Amino acid sequence: MDNFSYWERTAFTGRADVIIVGSGLVGLSAALSIKQQHPDKLVLVLERGFLPSGASTKNAGFACFGTASELLDNIQRSSPEEALKLVDYKWRGLQRLRQNLGDDNIRYHQHGGYELFLDHEQAEADSIIEQLPYLNDLLRPLFKTDVYQAADQTVGHFGFKSVKRMIYNLFEGQIHTGYMMRTLLHKVYQTGTIVLNNCTVTDIKTEDKGVQIETDQGVFQAGKVILATNAFAKDLYPELDVIPGRGQVLVTKPIPGLKLKGTYHFNEGYYYFRNIDDRILFGGGRNIDFAAEETTDFGHTEAVQQQLLTYLREVIAPGQPTEPDIWWSGIMGFGEQLSPLIKEVRPNVYCAVRCNGMGVAMGSLVGEEVAMLAMQP
Repeated sequence: MDNFSYWERTAFTGRADVIIVGSGLVGLSAALSIKQQHPDKLVLVLERGFLPSGASTKNAGFACFGTASELLDNIQRSSPEEALKLVDYKWRGLQRLRQNLGDDNIRYHQHGGYELFLDHEQAEADSIIEQLPYLNDLLRPLFKTDVYQAADQTVGHFGFKSVKRMIYNLFEGQIHTGYMMRTLLHKVYQTGTIVLNNCTVTDIKTEDKGVQIETDQGVFQAGKVILATNAFAKDLYPELDVIPGRGQVLVTKPIPGLKLKGTYHFNEGYYYFRNIDDRILFGGGRNIDFAAEETTDFGHTEAVQQQLLTYLREVIAPGQPTEPDIWWSGIMGFGEQLSPLIKEVRPNVYCAVRCNGMGVAMGSLVGEEVAMLAMQP
């Protein structure tokens, strides 16, 4: 900060009441919540990237809370009560996102979602479909109607190959996460929150009178700090139970007469695709090599790219022009626990991380919860 002017020091870099590290959905939701409850507090957000790093603007834009197979897996890993609690959390998070930002602003469309089962997964599909009445009964207190239903009759309409069985979810939607973040940024700016980009935090030190944050742009002081960097949080606190998971994604060039409309998942959710602007967005493939994808490095691997292209051309859109137009990757945060990690990690330093690939659904509520925790007397 040696060359920061008096104006810069007093208007941008002075001591803040709260500094939030990370300007993704969780971080900005926390800033918004703090300013709504405490408009007099000075809130500063530090972001390492030119745009929000991680996954907030690099995900697939699925507004979903889980497929039937995922719900059954969660029940097996925990309990029906805990699985229902997690669905409720995601669903309420999606409603809060829509309430905060508005459906038109985030391009929200509830076209529904489909879980696909390939030819070699017939036994698994049969088992899951047999359990749909049980799942619908479990979810009825939340949705007041059936959520899942077999949809084998619609396979032919979409033109899929090597797919015989599908499960439809009436309540799945899709959004444009770029417009989501633009709208959220605008709303946060209106509260008087300061957002500084290209500022990488290198260390956080607790002191008697607050917290000192060291960055590549200088040293900042705050009363309290919220760490909302998801998988990148381990760079500062390696003991946190959050494991990075890279998701590789492509978007095709426009496809004339594209019939896809909605969100689609297969292979236990490790592959996912949707329509966007007459194109197909398709991502996934972490399960090809989990170890290679447990990284905070953006990039691609030949194995995942080739598998995505194979599925795209042989299963999803056979016989259609499916030339990739854009490739990118995003970094998600996972852990052994299904719930997000929200806690005080050091005196006056709080974390809100580990959305387990469901940041769009969870992010708004996670941000609110960590804000409430940090601002409690």
